Amino acid sequence: MTADADHPPSPAGREPAHGAVLEPARAAGVAPADRAAGRTAPARLGWRAAGLGVAVTGLAVALLTGCGSASGAPAVGASAISAACTAVGAALSDGPDPDADPVGYAEAQIGPLRAIQTSDQALRAAIRDLATAYAQVFASDGASAAASKAVTAAASKVNAICPGAAS
Repeated sequence: MTADADHPPSPAGREPAHGAVLEPARAAGVAPADRAAGRTAPARLGWRAAGLGVAVTGLAVALLTGCGSASGAPAVGASAISAACTAVGAALSDGPDPDADPVGYAEAQIGPLRAIQTSDQALRAAIRDLATAYAQVFASDGASAAASKAVTAAASKVNAICPGAAS
């Protein structure tokens, strides 16, 4: 028997003897019909077919990722935002009374706000700005009007995303 497209040569360059039993390692992955016909290697995809598979997979991933939002950034689930908003509300509800001790209240908010993590970039920036503004109030011992305005502005940003969380 000679090597042709239907019967590739064995790795050693020789065809197995008629009726020879293939070793299990060589027969692994070969369909029984192929083994019966004397084929010793499983069918392999060419590099073009493999490249096409990679290209199609890459295109599908790019399209699915891009569908998340109009800006091209991945979309953040509403439940993730809701959980972060709940965490903001909980953090701001703890600590001293803001009217009785505004500096102590500001100090009590800095750490918990900085500990909140969210994948939503706008909410993360608003929380960061609020924590920074409270840090400025604390650093100025409540004497900085600019720091108080920064708290008001940052709280408005948080409330725009999480209605009522920073009220």
